[in-house]
Amino acid sequence: MTSTQTNDQYSLLKILTIWALVAAPMPIMAFGIAPSVAIGSKLHPLVIVWLFMIGGMIWQFILSVWLLYFELDTFTWAAICDRIWLKKPRDPKTETTSIKYFWWLIPAFAFYLVIEQTPIIDIIGRLILIPFPILESLPELNLADLPAEQFVGDWWLMVITLVSCVFNYFLGEELLFRGILLPKMRGVFGRWDWVANSVLFGLYHLHRPLQMLGFIIGGLAWSLPSRYFHSIWFAIILHGIEGIPLIVGVLTVVSG
Repeated sequence: MTSTQTNDQYSLLKILTIWALVAAPMPIMAFGIAPSVAIGSKLHPLVIVWLFMIGGMIWQFILSVWLLYFELDTFTWAAICDRIWLKKPRDPKTETTSIKYFWWLIPAFAFYLVIEQTPIIDIIGRLILIPFPILESLPELNLADLPAEQFVGDWWLMVITLVSCVFNYFLGEELLFRGILLPKMRGVFGRWDWVANSVLFGLYHLHRPLQMLGFIIGGLAWSLPSRYFHSIWFAIILHGIEGIPLIVGVLTVVSG
């Protein structure tokens, strides 16, 4: 197994290459491949787009595992947890680890609510139309637009929802952006690595262009505590909260 020292930092080229490998497929699938497949399918077009987006997140998981395999001297669970910061928060000043630091989830979640769960995210997001007005012509990919009455009794949609949540909030986006990239970005971006990480995460949403700028600002609530305490759990928990309304909503629909 080829290995690198876990404290080696990524170069800018490597960071951008990894970002491009996960970001580029998303708009291609969302605005190109998925609509073409939907033409001859009985499934709702938004469900087909959703399935392709899940496929993109599964690809992030595969890429993450591949990178870990070639980076780590020993491909063990302990080594993986240490590399991706899947551990209790650690105070950088005292080097002590404790779950009590999770109280930082409260202000981080409050910041996230203000930015991403209010009209602020739409106001910020639409600023991208100033330099790129053509983006307004792209379709909005919003699962809330699915006709609820069409999916009553379709429990397979619940399975898709759970798979989507697992790869969106843990094994896909968070594993790659906060687990793979964030610990390796300080060599290029210094103390602002958490900001750069949030920028990359926001711009990765090329399939949701009118929300990218809002995601950049909202994502700071996840990347800062994850970086400061060297714990990906902050990002997983805060990002994962988004999945609760989705699960409840889909469950309500399919149960009638």
